[in-house]
Amino acid sequence: MTTLRDTFAELYRSLRETPDDILLELGADGEVLLARFRLLLSTMLIALPLINFYTGGGSYESMIGFTGVGLAMLLSQVWLTLARRRRRYRWLPYLSASFDVTVVSMVLLLLAFRLPAAGLNSVVVWCFYPLVVLATALRNDVRVTLLAGMLAMLQFGALSAWFIMTATEPLVSVDYGTVHVSSQLQRTFLLFASTLVTTLIVFRMQRLVQISGTDGLTGLPNRTFLNHRVPQIISDARAEGDTLCIALLDLDFFKQINDELGHQAGDRALKHVVETLRLELRRDEPLLRVGGEEFVLVLRQPLGAAWERVDQLRRKVAAASFLPGDGAEPRKLTFSAGMSSCPGDAVDVSGLMRNADLRLRTAKRTGRNRVIARDSD
Repeated sequence: MTTLRDTFAELYRSLRETPDDILLELGADGEVLLARFRLLLSTMLIALPLINFYTGGGSYESMIGFTGVGLAMLLSQVWLTLARRRRRYRWLPYLSASFDVTVVSMVLLLLAFRLPAAGLNSVVVWCFYPLVVLATALRNDVRVTLLAGMLAMLQFGALSAWFIMTATEPLVSVDYGTVHVSSQLQRTFLLFASTLVTTLIVFRMQRLVQISGTDGLTGLPNRTFLNHRVPQIISDARAEGDTLCIALLDLDFFKQINDELGHQAGDRALKHVVETLRLELRRDEPLLRVGGEEFVLVLRQPLGAAWERVDQLRRKVAAASFLPGDGAEPRKLTFSAGMSSCPGDAVDVSGLMRNADLRLRTAKRTGRNRVIARDSD
């Protein structure tokens, strides 16, 4: 059973890790969704200053409301335009989240200049702080959530401290009541609590995504990566005019290891191959496990260079003897591979996998322990 202390320790470690590619992709989709929602919400919020004006509210408060909503609508369109671009901007979630928090603070500040009690005690405007923090969950990044929460606490705390410390008389309003230090501290604590809860929710979401997208035996990405991340890699490569290759790897005579030595030895053999490959692969060369003894390697290189790379890996695996244990003699493990390229063979994952699989079958049929990149081979 996971304790709260263990959860926070794991959360702290996750902040120091490089963001997962699948999570970044989901976060980019969430940013687009949030940008559309922000634009829709800011458009709907025009009703608030109108309601305030026509129900007897002050004209200044209504004007401030229109100003804040107008600015939100304008920049919401900018964020939506950036979020919908093919290129992913890593800084966009941080900037847009900071913008959301700052708009709320700006509206409170403008209200406070006219009537400090209005800016510090406005429940309607203040409630947008926790709403903004909660909305960061769509980005699937605890860093963004923590940034939004800390920025909200800092800005609201600074605004409250300034007007309370510079006041020469009690801050009182018929409509908004009396400003108390205790109430401002309570609101700051509520911001902290909403940030903490949202951070834990996002962190749990991240862990569930990672568990569902990771092969339990080898720790490699699984078909989730193939179905959700590889299409974006292909799209990016095509947009930049690059060639992308997929290699479908399959261990040779793997069934014999399971039959002769048992499935535990088969699992150790898979781990041995993965560890050997990991020592050679770069971060921009993702390796996935898509079946029992089948792997997919994604290479953003021309077909000739990609073939040389995969053949080099084949030789590395063949040279690294596998020790099954329990007194069994060392085994030589090899793999066969079929390759396909984009745009030469196909422009989508299914087409690339189909062509790579046909060439893998050719490699198996013609002797195994070889890499086939073209049908004529």
